[in-house]
Amino acid sequence: MEFNPLLVKEFSKSLSLRKTKTDKADAMTIAQKLLSVPYKPNSKLFYHKYSMKSLSRLRETLVKQRSKYMVQMTNILDIIFPEFKPFFSNRFSTTSLYILEKYTSVDKIANMRDFDTLKSLSRSHFTYSKFIKLKDLAKNTIGESNEIFELQLQILLNLYKEIDIKIDSIDNQISTIVKELNPPTLSIPGIGVNSCATIISEFGDISKFSNPSKMLSFAGLEPGISESGTLSSKGKMVKRGSGYLRYALMNVAMVVIANNHVFYDYYFKKRSEGKCHRVALSHVRKKLIRVIYILETKNICFDSSLLR
Repeated sequence: MEFNPLLVKEFSKSLSLRKTKTDKADAMTIAQKLLSVPYKPNSKLFYHKYSMKSLSRLRETLVKQRSKYMVQMTNILDIIFPEFKPFFSNRFSTTSLYILEKYTSVDKIANMRDFDTLKSLSRSHFTYSKFIKLKDLAKNTIGESNEIFELQLQILLNLYKEIDIKIDSIDNQISTIVKELNPPTLSIPGIGVNSCATIISEFGDISKFSNPSKMLSFAGLEPGISESGTLSSKGKMVKRGSGYLRYALMNVAMVVIANNHVFYDYYFKKRSEGKCHRVALSHVRKKLIRVIYILETKNICFDSSLLR
């Protein structure tokens, strides 16, 4: 069985004014909390979803670390060869990474010769004119070559590529589990395998939620409410619960708007009511959670014609 540890913590505070934390006291508190609510055992799918949850969180950590390496590589390139990354539209493509890995200095880039290899890696997008232009940029760069910076760049590049390989491996494992579970949420246009894995695994057994509002609360997306006497107000999102889940829902909401006219119309309806972009987007997330709840509890695929 599982339950929210935050609820146990608050339950423990309600039992006594003393600030006592021991293994014996914790065990007693957990036992009392279990007796106070009718919990039910986890389903057979729990272990698959738990594995998917661990993989999704690890993937998110690695992606963030990869981004840090990318920023550090950019900072070094701005010193030794500032024209390099803008030449590749400010991103690290397969071709650009190959050049940085094989030609470890600006002078070597200026004298590179294997155009055919670069053309093959880029699927013919890296033309001969670009090849000549990059060499000219290397010859006339305003950057300052430094052996220490070049060494740092190679180390960061190796770390970047190593993490990239690990992320691909995790993606394959997540894809295998998602295909085995085949969740109805995956049928929503705009929700990919990794996003679906994060949402489904973070929510866990959706049958435990009696309504979509509880899913909204679980994700920390509901507004805070404050009442005192005749005064009543709603504040910002409480942002409790899983940050991974909120982040995934936020990103998915943007893609769903672009892939479904009902969500698109709903978003602009909220904008026309005077709500800013982020507030309108939060309403889209709420609608998306309601859709996910229906799909998962009734085990049906997404049908845009039934949305309103």
